[in-house]
Amino acid sequence: MTTTDDALRLGWEEWVALPGLGLPALNAKVDTGSRTSALHAFDIETFGPVNRPKVRFAVHPVPGRTDITIPCSAPITDRREVTAANGETEHRYVIETELEIGNVSVPVEIMLTDRTAMAYRMLLGRQAIQPDWVISPSESFCQPTRSFDVYHSSVVKEVAPRRALRIAVLSRENNYSTRRLVTEGEARGHAIEVIDTTRCYMAINALAPEVHYDGARLPRYDAVIPRIGATVTAYGTAVLRQFETLGTHCVNGSTGITASRDKLHAHQLLARHKIGMPRTAFAASPKDTSNLIGLVGTAPLIVKLLESTQGKGVVLAETKKAAQSVIDAFRGLKANFLVQDFVKEAAGEDIRCLVVDGRVVAAMKRSSAGDDFRSNLHQGGTAAAVRITREERETALRAARVFGLGLAGVDLLRGSDGPKVLEVNSSPGFEGVENATGKNIAGHLFDAIEKKVRPTPARKRKSR
Repeated sequence: MTTTDDALRLGWEEWVALPGLGLPALNAKVDTGSRTSALHAFDIETFGPVNRPKVRFAVHPVPGRTDITIPCSAPITDRREVTAANGETEHRYVIETELEIGNVSVPVEIMLTDRTAMAYRMLLGRQAIQPDWVISPSESFCQPTRSFDVYHSSVVKEVAPRRALRIAVLSRENNYSTRRLVTEGEARGHAIEVIDTTRCYMAINALAPEVHYDGARLPRYDAVIPRIGATVTAYGTAVLRQFETLGTHCVNGSTGITASRDKLHAHQLLARHKIGMPRTAFAASPKDTSNLIGLVGTAPLIVKLLESTQGKGVVLAETKKAAQSVIDAFRGLKANFLVQDFVKEAAGEDIRCLVVDGRVVAAMKRSSAGDDFRSNLHQGGTAAAVRITREERETALRAARVFGLGLAGVDLLRGSDGPKVLEVNSSPGFEGVENATGKNIAGHLFDAIEKKVRPTPARKRKSR
């Protein structure tokens, strides 16, 4: 074979990279006897739509180092039957990605297979070798050397590609927020599966906890976005705890959701962390009605059911007598409720701050309709974008942090002595705030998820 001086020269082993998979350094054996290249892969699992299937898998890029694991994903281009030397046949998935070798980058087809017992994590087949490349079987590492040390640094995390994720949305409703999550996630190349929380059931054991759905075990998800309705909080958080046991990244944890849904517990947590809120009182005995009102202040007062949502079960009592009547009525129904001071200066307006991963990504001011004191959009209120103060921003962030929520809608009142937290919502709707502010809330949420589930560099082992 004649060569030119600038032809790429390959030995029988070379350093290569697969940047599209987040693999900046691999030792590859050059094997012209094999047509298709092969890459070591394990935990191979398909996902995505039937007409655009994808595969995700994990790679131990450094031979002998099972503590270094790089998660990867790619579209499937083919599925081939391969017969090994011992006569056993297996089906292998084929993907296409970019191969970097020396200063050259070319597309390459790669079959995924478990090469744990092999000395080289990658086999470079003849299909990847370009016509003008030169193979020198007696030489090795003709191209510049790469180093496995890259897997011990932050470089892996910084340059890791945006891999396709498999994400579950726990939701019983086909509403705006659920549809936005599906649309935004799929636009980013992720596989989004909407799971009806109440149709899940669980195998609870120490060795292999599982979540089942419609007669089959649910697959391993990269992340779970809980959109658990207030009516199924107990069962929904039980399902979420099962995903937490499996080690799945959950945007909001079960503990935070449960605490935020219990208004009494939520106010106690806010008080413990010295976060401003309206004066609040709670009692079980009907003999304490007058004292209960006295703890809060003078009329007008707010009487609020602990299970209230979207402004339902919230009553404004304009006089002390009216407050006593409402309290007696709620007690007659054996309902749990809070009594709160009515913040007059808020004038029927509140502020909803959307907190995603420790940042306020949007804020809107909600105004009540007509004479209604409730500003909830479900009660006919209107919304507009608003500029919040530094104190309001810090209050919203602290409130979300108290419950450990990665996604929260924090409702504030603008009181004369500073912002007061009305509620921390662990399943805030997207429609009102996206329409009012023009912000892509679903996009911010996926940014946070992608950051959380990116591969983490391995630590260097201490030398003995």
